[in-house]
Formats: sequence, structure tokens, C-alpha cells
Amino acid sequence: MQNNSLKFGTSGLRGLSLELKGGEARRYALAFLRYLGEQGSSVSELYLARDFRDSSSEILRDCAAAAAIVGIRAVDCGAVPTPALALHAMAAGAPSIMVTGSHIPEDRNGLKFYLSSGEISKADEDGILRQLRPVEAGDYAAPVRVEEAEARERYVARYARLLAPELLKGLRVGIFEHSTVARDILGDIFRHCGAEIVPHGRAERFVAVDTEAFSDVVFQPLAGWLEAYRLDAIVSADGDGDRPLLMDSQGRFVRGDVLGLLTAAFLGADTVVTPVTSNTAIEATEYFGQTMRTRVGSPFVIEGMQAAVATGSRRTVGFEANGGTLLGNSIVMNGMTIEALMTRDAVLPLLASFGAAASRGMSLSELVASLPLRTALSGRLADVPAQASTRLLTSLRDDSYAATFFAEQGNIIRRADIDGLQFWLDNDILYHFRPSGNAPELRCYVEARTGREAEAALAWGLAAAAKEVAV
Repeated sequence: MQNNSLKFGTSGLRGLSLELKGGEARRYALAFLRYLGEQGSSVSELYLARDFRDSSSEILRDCAAAAAIVGIRAVDCGAVPTPALALHAMAAGAPSIMVTGSHIPEDRNGLKFYLSSGEISKADEDGILRQLRPVEAGDYAAPVRVEEAEARERYVARYARLLAPELLKGLRVGIFEHSTVARDILGDIFRHCGAEIVPHGRAERFVAVDTEAFSDVVFQPLAGWLEAYRLDAIVSADGDGDRPLLMDSQGRFVRGDVLGLLTAAFLGADTVVTPVTSNTAIEATEYFGQTMRTRVGSPFVIEGMQAAVATGSRRTVGFEANGGTLLGNSIVMNGMTIEALMTRDAVLPLLASFGAAASRGMSLSELVASLPLRTALSGRLADVPAQASTRLLTSLRDDSYAATFFAEQGNIIRRADIDGLQFWLDNDILYHFRPSGNAPELRCYVEARTGREAEAALAWGLAAAAKEVAV
């Protein structure tokens, strides 16, 4: 019986680092390898990589030890972005595990599992859980081959010709380095595309950076860097490099779903797959033949993308509200084939957004302003137990309770219960409450006609929810 914090969320296994280190990391890694065997896969190597958390190196060694227990060689790809690990392992026809807690606090960590064909599904998660067994304590010899340089080189080469040569020449792009494993790679790729790179904010210890929480104190210096160093934009990513961050020349953060939209348009997508938390006006652009909505989490986006590809979509792009973007079909750009990669990626949406602006002779801020999008904001209540979030959502499913809850804001005219609860009010504001799948947090998403209305709505939504979960 599970008696710790470890559980699968929207993207991989997450929990307290102290509970994951040692036997539990080996137990889950062994369960993954057993599951692969059950599915008929012949595995000789397991590829591994990690983020910069203090606990990640030890957990990676635990996963390597698990491989050694069953006679499988581990390949250590070092500190590289999650999509770089996935790309490198898939090229070798091997499964992989990324040791990362992504954007959640440093006292937590996690494992992201990849088949030789790509990211695991929810059904695969269930299969791994069925294979969990006790693991005997002890020291296990874990022979490891190191391929960090090769994994980096393959990933950088993937995007070397996504944009026309020197398309970004003349731009000064700041890199907010903090502790993301993408920090050096971002600099290399943007420099290759002709931009002048100005790095800032490198952290020696891990810093939890949530690329959706724009009001977090960690982002306060960025606007000052724009002016002080005459930057055209600042880019970054979360801890494991699969969620992008972009601040334009006006000091405004560009939401992840907008980056995904720009990417899909730049790549000429015929189908877009995105969760219900992405901007509801995406369909209104009429850029795409089909827009599919899913629950939050990359496994659900991937499931939708696979369905689209199976029914004939030839340029399928998926993205989450956090901006992590997935490519469902191989495409040709500037004479180079970019292979499908159905896992979240931070570099693709950043490069494609710059490319979309440059190819139209516009700045990023001008391009975003030209989109027919409503203002969407999100925030979170930290340290909210899952039981409290569940209690609130259960109450809000009652019509009379929901009407009283929103009474001072307006009348409910429509609702949806796909992932969390969405409420459209007669004042043209959308509220969406959902518990985080990765941490004890309650998230609130809002949409409104203007930025001022959205800011007020988010403040009200967070305050109203805080009162209820505190009861």
C-alpha cells in the first residue's frame, strides 16, 4: 500500500525528494523496466538525465542501479533538457528516465518515463504501478556510459536550421539562466540563428521557477535587464527545459498558449491539440483546420495528437498552456527534416515565435498584439492539500453553491467539467479552478476582455477560493 507522497501527476511521477531517493527510485525504475518486458520490449540500455536539484544526481544513480539489477547498462546523458534526453534515447531505440521535479520546490523531485517510441501514456503509468515490488537494500554495481555531449549535440542540431540562416541577426536576446538545464543550449541555438546573446541570473543552486507564475519574485529583475542592456527580449525555461518563458521588448510576458499558437501557425499546422486551460479564443483565429481540447497534462495532449495523426493530420502540433510544445509529424523546414517529437519542448516555441515575428517584419510585441486573443491570466494558492481542493470542487458542482460563490461577480451562463471546473459568467469572464497534478496547489485561470478585468478577476478568484479551502 502506498504510504508516501509519490504519485503520477500531469507529467511523470512526483513526490518528496527524501522519499524518492534510494529504494523508491530503484523500485519505480525496476517497475518501469519490468513493464517494458511485459510489453515484449527487449531492453539492453536505459538512458538517464537529470536537472540541477541537489537530489537529482543521487536519484539518477539509483535508477542506474536498478538497471544493473536486471543486467541493463545505463547511459548517463547528464544535465540536459527533458526533450534532449527523449530525442537522444529514441534515436538509439532505447527507453529513458528523466530525473526532475520541473518547476516545483526543491524539496520535491520526480521521474519522467519514456518508451523507445516516446513519452508514456496514462495506461503505461498504470502498468508501471502494477509492476511495483519491494527492492532489497544493498550496493549495486552500475556500469554507466556517459553521453552528455552527444545528447546536447543532437538536440542543438535538431533546431540548427528551423529558421533561415541569420534570420535573428541584429537582435539582442537575454538568457535568464537561473538553474534551468536549458541555459547553455538556449544560448548556443539563438547565437546560431544570428542573435547576440546576453546571459544573466545564473544560479549556483537550484531555483524553482514556474514559467506560468509571472508575479513570482524570481522574475522581478527581468524588466530592468531589458532597459539596462538594450535587449529585444528575454528567454528562459523551467528546471528541466520543457516549458518556455518569454518576455518581449515591452517588458510583457508572453503566455505559453500564445507561444504555442504562434508556433503552430509558423509550422503551418493543420491540427492543434491543447488542453482546456489554453486561451478559448484560439479557435477564433481560424488558423487551423481543427482544434482539439483535452485534459491538462502531456499524456492527454499526446493521446489527442496520436488520434489526429491516425485520422490523417499531416502537421499536428500540440501545446499546453505552459507553452511546452509537441510535434506530431516530421516536417521539412529550410530543407531539413525535423522529426516528430511528442514530448514538451521549450526551445521549439521560443524559436518559432521569433521566426514568426521576423518573417513578417514585426517585433514580437507587435505580433502578439495582432492576435485576436482575450487576456488570460493564471495564479495559484500554494500549500493547499488535495482534500481541500477536492472539497471545493465538489461544492462548486452544486448549482446553488456555485451561484452563491459567484454572486458578487455575475450569473453563471455555462460551465464545463473536463479538468477542474470552468464557469462562464454573464460579465464575459471565465473562471477555471483545478488542483495541480504535481504539487499541493490550487490553480485559478481567468479570461476577460481587458487586462485590467483579468487582473481583477484573478485576484477575486484566488481570494474567494482561499476562503473556502481554509475552512
